[in-house]
Amino acid sequence: MDVKEFQNKFGIIGKSKELRDLIAIVMQVAKSDISILIYGESGTGKEVFARAIHGSSARSEKQLINVNCGAIPEGILESELFGHKKGSFTGAIDNRRGYFEMADKGTLFLDEIAEMPLTTQVKILRVLETGEVTPVGSEYVKRVDVRIIAATNKNLQTEVNKKQFRDDLYFRLKAVTLHIPPLRKRKEDIPLLVNHFMKNYCEKHRVEIKEISSGAYSLLLNYKWPGNIRELKNTVESAVALNRSGTLTEKDFSPFISFHNKTEDEQYLPIHLNRSSEDLDREMIFSALVEIKRDLIDLKKIAFNNSISNIHNAEDIEVSEVKPLFEVEKNAILNALKYTKWHKKKAAQLLKISERTLHRKIKEYGID
Repeated sequence: MDVKEFQNKFGIIGKSKELRDLIAIVMQVAKSDISILIYGESGTGKEVFARAIHGSSARSEKQLINVNCGAIPEGILESELFGHKKGSFTGAIDNRRGYFEMADKGTLFLDEIAEMPLTTQVKILRVLETGEVTPVGSEYVKRVDVRIIAATNKNLQTEVNKKQFRDDLYFRLKAVTLHIPPLRKRKEDIPLLVNHFMKNYCEKHRVEIKEISSGAYSLLLNYKWPGNIRELKNTVESAVALNRSGTLTEKDFSPFISFHNKTEDEQYLPIHLNRSSEDLDREMIFSALVEIKRDLIDLKKIAFNNSISNIHNAEDIEVSEVKPLFEVEKNAILNALKYTKWHKKKAAQLLKISERTLHRKIKEYGID
């Protein structure tokens, strides 16, 4: 099977060198039982590659069990992974197999593994080393034969340095490390992905789109895509759903794309794995200070625009007209949201603040 056949079989869209190089490595390591660690920003398709690895391995006839470690509460994660014995805790009304047993002779995909608690990491390491699991509340071990594929959008070496991830588990998982490039690093794949998503949506919903304008392609190619392929898919489907002319232009995509300034763009750059933890901590502190300064400036603008600018003569002001600053700010936000029919992006533009600040203020004031 060559790269093209592999892509067709597992639905991997693209022709960029970065993608082809990655697929060549995947094809090489898939047939072994070695543990694999997949790095990639949110939305790059880590699960797609995990399925491709499993599907082209000797375990393909058995199950691939997908576990999102960040989505399962810490209190029940071990029960979900290793199973439990009836009566071992409140609510354990029956014996239950865990994901490791379900994936026996198959593959277990641990997505967002950086979110796994340290206590659970110890037990995962033990399973990798011994091939044995002990259900919660049981005194008997069970042998399992499971291949592990883990994925994360975090720098695990940094997490190790911060004592938030075990170094022994990290070294065990990173036997083979795959880096999925973000969409902004493989722009020549964007037109192929756009056509793929458009075709699928049109066929499913019986919509006809005749063409996409060159201006639309230019807009899509120049966008940074912080949400990567997932964001592109949602954008294409939204544009097609609202289109009435049969031709997609830049006007169809513009409402769903938010261009960022240089400072905000930089937050989407890939992590350089060789930087020291001190450098990363320093950058995080600096970024936090910049955000605090930006929020303070935004608050001053709101206060000035909604209060001070209306005062012409202090002697003409009644005490009843003096409002607490938080009340003025809350009313300004409410008015902007009502005016824009709760379109948060437009409301933020009217208030001359960032969408991030607006979302924080909505939460702070309990605005529904």
